[in-house]
Amino acid sequence: MAYPVKSMTGFAAVTADVTGGRISIELKSVNHRYLEFQTRMAEDIRALEGAMREQVAATMTRGKVDCRVTLTSDSTQTRGGPNAEALALLAQTQQDILSKFDAQKLSVWEIMQVPGVLARAEMTADVIREPLLALFAEAVDELNATRAREGAKLAQMLFDRLDGIDALVRQVAPLVPQMVAAYEEKLKLKIADASLESASDDRLRQEVVLFASRIDVAEELNRLGAHTVEVRRVLEGGGAIGKRLDFLMQELNRESNTLGSKSVSTESTKVSIELKVLIEQMREQIQNIE
Repeated sequence: MAYPVKSMTGFAAVTADVTGGRISIELKSVNHRYLEFQTRMAEDIRALEGAMREQVAATMTRGKVDCRVTLTSDSTQTRGGPNAEALALLAQTQQDILSKFDAQKLSVWEIMQVPGVLARAEMTADVIREPLLALFAEAVDELNATRAREGAKLAQMLFDRLDGIDALVRQVAPLVPQMVAAYEEKLKLKIADASLESASDDRLRQEVVLFASRIDVAEELNRLGAHTVEVRRVLEGGGAIGKRLDFLMQELNRESNTLGSKSVSTESTKVSIELKVLIEQMREQIQNIE
């Protein structure tokens, strides 16, 4: 199942041939607290950076996005006719050489290859604005697609960890009455060993009640269950949810710490440790979610 969750990690690379050469755009994104857009491009097309930034902001809310734009000129593409001044200079030079040396005249093809004879197409900001922005839109779409695929994988991992937390919560619940019963039996044995015949049943019950109150984790277990339900709801809703999920991880961690502090048995301590491991694994991955 695909979840509407986006990672802040992604990559995209696109190229296109345009008048005068080729445009190549590469986008990389990593996790970041806010949305940050940086570009590396030729200064003569820097004026297009604002429009590119707007395209990124329209589809992303968090992440550091690095953009590299490379323009490759095609020396074989020409614009317009031959340069009259260059032709005149070439003709005069050829005439001077032929008057002194026995040489062949230049062919038409050879004349066309002389630098400056034909006006080359230029890749200026005005010329490539529309094709560059259109290509950049493709790159942004590809970047978002990779972020979505990565986000779906992260969401599935989080759901798996949530299932693990719920299983541990169910495992802890029956341990509490068992621990209370074991404590009561332990008190009875101590009383019997010490031959404390004066110890009343009321006193025994008070001690057991105090112990049960001290290790009662019903409230913590209920809150853990409520938090896992909320994490699932947030993941299924999608959108910019990274900060919300990070807050929920803090709440889950708080409850697991309290659970650990009330532990009086090896089994409950082990569960508390496993809970913290699962929550930490989730917290690390959530740092990559938008």
